[in-house]
Amino acid sequence: MKKTIQHSILLLLLLTSQLFWSQQKQNSFLIADKKEVSTIYVDPKSDELVLWAVNELANDIQEITDKKPQIVATKKTENANGIYIGQINENLFKDYKKSNLKGGWEKFSISNDKNNLYIVGSDIRGTVFGIFETAERLGVSPWKWWADVRNIKKEKLILNLPANGITESPSVQFRGIFLNDEDWGLQPWAAKTFEAATGDIGPKTYEKIFQLLLRLKANCIWPAMHPSTKAFFKIQGNKEMAQKYHILLGTSHAEPMMRNNVDEWDKKTMGDFNYFTNSTTINQYWQDRLNEIKDSKAETIMSLGMRGAHDSQMEGAKNAEEAKNMVEKIISTQREMLTSTFKKPITSIPQVMIPYKEVLEQYNKGMKIPEDVTLMWTDDNYGYIRRFSNEAEQKRTGGGGVYYHVSYWGRPHDYLWLCSTQPGLIWEEMSRAYANGDRKMWIVNVGDIKPAEYDLEFFMDLAWDINSIKENSIPQHLKNWAAREFNLAVANDVSNIMSEYYRLAMLRKPEFMGWSQTEPTTQIKLSDFTAAEAKRRIQLYDELVAKINNLSNSIPQERKDAWYQLVEYPVKSAAAMNRKFLYWNLALTTTDSVTKEKYLNLSKDAYNQIEALTHFYNTEMSNGKWNNMMSMAPRKLPVFNAIDYSNLPKAELIPEASNETPIAIQAKDFASVKGAKNYEWKPIEGLGYSNAAITLFPQKTAIFEAEKPSVTYTFETDKTGEYEVEVRFIPTHANDSNHQATITLDSNTSKTFKLNSYDRDANWKANVLRNAAIFTLPIKIEKTGKHSITIEVNQTGIVIDQLSIYPKGQKKYEIPYE
Repeated sequence: MKKTIQHSILLLLLLTSQLFWSQQKQNSFLIADKKEVSTIYVDPKSDELVLWAVNELANDIQEITDKKPQIVATKKTENANGIYIGQINENLFKDYKKSNLKGGWEKFSISNDKNNLYIVGSDIRGTVFGIFETAERLGVSPWKWWADVRNIKKEKLILNLPANGITESPSVQFRGIFLNDEDWGLQPWAAKTFEAATGDIGPKTYEKIFQLLLRLKANCIWPAMHPSTKAFFKIQGNKEMAQKYHILLGTSHAEPMMRNNVDEWDKKTMGDFNYFTNSTTINQYWQDRLNEIKDSKAETIMSLGMRGAHDSQMEGAKNAEEAKNMVEKIISTQREMLTSTFKKPITSIPQVMIPYKEVLEQYNKGMKIPEDVTLMWTDDNYGYIRRFSNEAEQKRTGGGGVYYHVSYWGRPHDYLWLCSTQPGLIWEEMSRAYANGDRKMWIVNVGDIKPAEYDLEFFMDLAWDINSIKENSIPQHLKNWAAREFNLAVANDVSNIMSEYYRLAMLRKPEFMGWSQTEPTTQIKLSDFTAAEAKRRIQLYDELVAKINNLSNSIPQERKDAWYQLVEYPVKSAAAMNRKFLYWNLALTTTDSVTKEKYLNLSKDAYNQIEALTHFYNTEMSNGKWNNMMSMAPRKLPVFNAIDYSNLPKAELIPEASNETPIAIQAKDFASVKGAKNYEWKPIEGLGYSNAAITLFPQKTAIFEAEKPSVTYTFETDKTGEYEVEVRFIPTHANDSNHQATITLDSNTSKTFKLNSYDRDANWKANVLRNAAIFTLPIKIEKTGKHSITIEVNQTGIVIDQLSIYPKGQKKYEIPYE
């Protein structure tokens, strides 16, 4: 009996202890319930932008609870409990000691102290970011306006925080977007639907963009600059709107000194955009813009250097060496202009140099860039960063950055319609950049913003906190996003759908399904898929469509429009584009007339589905709010046209199946690995055809000369003969284009391959269209049973996706590992 009592007491103490620690971990603040709503207190001298964000939070709370918090100006903490919001240097927070905020860049703290909620920032933007972090933790989507993710009603609204609250500051100092190739979406929507009075992308549109950026914790804009759009500074109110929202203004690689050459350089009156022959006029052209902004409160990041008037090589240079020397001279002149105009030390004026396309070649020839200028590397337009800061460049006071694409116009083919860049690829490349010191400025080319919503948010989440997404938590980020945008009940299913959507596009983007190219533009042709592969790919897309249809009834009414634009339209449109081409391909590989007609009709239906889906997006979804935003044929390239079935090409009949099924191995399914120094192999969940491609960690560049890391796979075969080992790498780049891998069978048959392709050569074009660099080792298997394949690499940054073993000469599978 005594032992029973003792056990009961111990159990009670244990439960009490668990309850205590549970309460310590669960730091909750009641925002509103049926009876009341918390009051918000601000300093009387609060900045206007902070007051705007405070009112946004109050409106969000009202939309959720039907109760709007009162906003009260006060100079000191009241006895009444409430929400206190502002900057650390305000009188209201002179006794606030929860976090070291003073002197921080965009830093904020959110804490619950004695049942008072404090949202405090180190500066204006930091305070605003803290406010929107709070809103998001209450279930408010950053996309509440841009994707119509309307707030859902709750009777009780509680903010849950860690025990000690949170304190955050950005991993990357300057974070933003480039509006580009806006001719088929953002510009016509703004001009015809949203901002008809301006007839262009004007201050009303930019206001909504800037509000979105702040909700995403971004701070930079490179404005739209195509010929379809008037220059940013030409439209009254644009500059002032950036100032109002404290957004830093920058310009792209082709627009030095805050100038839009496409719209602002008048060749008839100004002459050639040629610095060799027309430097006086060009210098004055740049100086005029500096004079225009010098007395304003506009925050800027100046792009330096010079290219052609619109994304082309510098005019007048006879060769790369001459161009390099002239760019050095130009940068020196531009910096003199900046110091004399702004009356500041040059090191206090943010500047960036972007070695894009041919400028990278000039830089690699020894171009000298001042130490305080940020070197901003670029990807190859398809998501693979060309260069990362080396050891010497990482010591530069200006730091390094990245200009990245999730939307692109150009060779070998545009992808301007649907956004389908795999989040795992964004993570791998941007994390690699960060690991190599490129942390000063990240800009992502988002095209029209829509439909790049998720990729944009993923990019900005990494830029804000590089540790917020790990190599093994990419799927969880997608699941968390789906829970916030729709509801927790469907989050797992939605994240699985979107993950497969991205994976299938990693194999071939919808825009690339015509096997055509551009610049120069070629006509569509048959795919490289076999009939079996085409059917399998159609099946996979059909399964996604069926899942979407089944889930639609589980989406809250408030989120139906968001569901259509964030999930239903991209997935169903991608499915229809695949069906359009693959059924056409199947029709040409069958001799049965009935089956052929069936396939052709299915192909026609798929094109009609794209038309219907796009019509609904523009005219019915969100009551027509987004009319003219979605084009199903940007640039009117052949891939988007209805197929002409009247003149069917002759096609070789591809067998439905091979005699022998290839042996397929996912890169993560290795038998053993060998690291080097402190480097080890890890999978990146959500990357590659395998959804778990492997690479070496940490991602900081290292070259291995003596002991090289390797990974070994085993397989069994019951037949001897001649085979081929095929290894698929993700087509990443090395600074010196010197990635190498040695593939060895059974320690005897071995070959070393150079992995990197070069700018715009045939191999590079093939690699970026299929997201794979493929290498084949011919082998001879003389004994049945178990065998091994070892892949040895010479440096970090090499990513292995899949392997397969084929009988020699067998048709290679594009989708070998479903």
